[in-house]
Amino acid sequence: MMKLVLAGDPAANAFENGSTGASSEQGEDLARIGDMAKEFGVTLRTLRFYEDKGLLNPKREGTTRLYTRRDRARLRLILLGRKVGFTLRDVKQMIDLYDPKGSNAKQLKVVLDKSEKQMGRLIKQRQALDEAVEDLARVIDTARNTLANRQPVAANG
Repeated sequence: MMKLVLAGDPAANAFENGSTGASSEQGEDLARIGDMAKEFGVTLRTLRFYEDKGLLNPKREGTTRLYTRRDRARLRLILLGRKVGFTLRDVKQMIDLYDPKGSNAKQLKVVLDKSEKQMGRLIKQRQALDEAVEDLARVIDTARNTLANRQPVAANG
């Protein structure tokens, strides 16, 4: 299960080296775009799109994109955010508030506020789906009962 990276969390190490991540000389695992796509089950186009939106910032060696641990952590958060229904704008806002040297109180407040609102929306959606499922079950029952009660037409011929 994915989790939010917060200050003081060991997973926050991915962010401790600033916006560019740790250098490859420090032994950081760098991944090419194809490897990232495969690892996270997304398309190359998706990764490029997230880069265009400022959500990911891979290093470049010529035309090759190299993704750092920081990029991996950000992509996990992006995908989690999308899974629970946040907009990319919301995800970017929450991720960008992260400060590896700060208390991240503002980030936590924004995450909490947005998460509580999204939880309310999801609960309403679940209720609407439950009602739709009940309605459809009644239609199916009615159709089955109607078919079962129909007398087959005798073939005269």
